[in-house]
Amino acid sequence: MQLADHFAVLLKDTVNLSQGKLDLLDSRVNSVYKALKADDEIGDIILGKTPQGSWAHKTIINPVGDNEFDADFMLDMEEVPGWEPKTYIEQVYAALHRHTIYNDMPHSRKCRCVRLVYANSMHLDIVPHLHLADGREVIVNRDENQWETTNPDGFTEWMRSKDSIARGNLRRVIRLMKYLRDHKNSFVGTRSILLTTLLGQQVTTLKTFADPDYYSNVPTTLLHVVSDLDAYLQAHPTKPSIPDPSGSGVTFDHRWTQNTYSYFRDRIHAHAAEIAEAYDETDKDRSVQLWQGIFGDGFAAPVEKSSGKFPTEAAPAVTTVGRSGRAG
Repeated sequence: MQLADHFAVLLKDTVNLSQGKLDLLDSRVNSVYKALKADDEIGDIILGKTPQGSWAHKTIINPVGDNEFDADFMLDMEEVPGWEPKTYIEQVYAALHRHTIYNDMPHSRKCRCVRLVYANSMHLDIVPHLHLADGREVIVNRDENQWETTNPDGFTEWMRSKDSIARGNLRRVIRLMKYLRDHKNSFVGTRSILLTTLLGQQVTTLKTFADPDYYSNVPTTLLHVVSDLDAYLQAHPTKPSIPDPSGSGVTFDHRWTQNTYSYFRDRIHAHAAEIAEAYDETDKDRSVQLWQGIFGDGFAAPVEKSSGKFPTEAAPAVTTVGRSGRAG
């Protein structure tokens, strides 16, 4: 059974990052940006900021247990003659080190960002981002002291178009699959950018020509996208090349190994079968049990609410239709 109302509860109460945490994230990013912009040494070359990654794509999820959640934002910077690529990360790190507040907070230099850690809550990855005089849009690879071509706006637009085809359900499916990875320790080692790209690649308008309801709701989209991804992976025993769908010309191939890919391929194959079994099960209690076997106890029915003025009325029955058209 589809049990779309149960998925709404799972997403709202368990998977999605709460609005309070999103507001906190926005507030902290603004504060960090204000501090960097006010820095005497690099403030003049800071041009703006842009959310990146799961924050920008609206696929950010709650962290596991008491772990901190993380978010990236691009720090738009002006090109400085004579600076090497790694200098931008060094300079952002130094600016935090000079600040009266952020100096006392853990902050470190990573390959492509500067990380700022807030105690027991979250960390921010600050990614220097430039438009070079030669026309390239780049971020920094500090480890190799090189520029990396990027097109974040293109990726975000690609994501928006795919989600539109899927009636707004692709982003929800990506969150569910990231939750499955993080909270159930499945396909550990597969980066979010790879998971997002591979899931998004399965969404096409061609599917809707044959079946207008192919992406009709969350469970149906989950079933079809994961099934289509499984078919793609099973056709590729060897790690395929995964191009950046933004059109930047780069690939994400360096983000995993053949061993990581093989493990991901095997786990998606198992999850596709589990999802199909739960979706096709006609007994409601058994279907709930199967879905909970995948996503945990957060997969639950909505709580009925009473107005307090009249006796509680039974909620309208939720129609759940399987692939064969049966309801129940």
